[in-house]
Amino acid sequence: MTPTAHWSPPVANLALGHDTVHVWRAATEVPASRVAPLYGLLAPDERARAGRFLYEEDRRRYTVARGVLRSLLARYLDVEPAALGFRYGTHGKPSLAETPGGRDVRFNLSHSYGWAVHAFAIGREVGVDVERVRPDTDIMGVARHSFSPAEVEALTSLPAGQRREAFFNCWTRKEAFIKAHGEGIALGLSRFDVTLRPGEPAALLRFEGDPREVARWSMCALDGGEGYKAALAVEGDGWYLKCWDYPAEGLM
Repeated sequence: MTPTAHWSPPVANLALGHDTVHVWRAATEVPASRVAPLYGLLAPDERARAGRFLYEEDRRRYTVARGVLRSLLARYLDVEPAALGFRYGTHGKPSLAETPGGRDVRFNLSHSYGWAVHAFAIGREVGVDVERVRPDTDIMGVARHSFSPAEVEALTSLPAGQRREAFFNCWTRKEAFIKAHGEGIALGLSRFDVTLRPGEPAALLRFEGDPREVARWSMCALDGGEGYKAALAVEGDGWYLKCWDYPAEGLM
């Protein structure tokens, strides 16, 4: 795989090949004039979910993230965004209810405060996660509760000044993996190990009960921007990564 180190403006030809993975970054802190068109793309169940959020900023972030997802899928599949239907797996992972033109596009999304990240591939599962690096997170308490013993040991072996970055490296990689795997939190965060040390390439190191899973998955860290961490998990190898910035004015 060949990671792209930066986010680029989208090109006219956004062909998604079998050997490529596309990741998009979209700002969710946008004016109401941008939210309204994206809200218009949502299905009734998505609008109902948006309406259940207590705070306006959470409704806006959800609406933007889902609207951008529909906009991007529509471009890849050459259909109208509102025509797309989703189904959800046992543990909530979304997929396309139908595959227009037989294109087996898989996708995943994550959003945290001001950013949403969307990943797309053909015929291979993907999972993505973005998190704001919060200074108030009890990193050692969460790690002892959720990480594997090996990950906790690796985290505690680091100098105190590196632990917060390492914690969010680990968290985003684990979240991306369980989303790609399809079982979500039901998989058990302590059942597998990932790399976490600052500067260490993202990788799955161990999977409890089935060592073959380690060879089945690829990981890479994404450029989350200042104050954020992000990661991508992809089924298989031999793929190339392209990272795009979703335009403020939307896709033309």
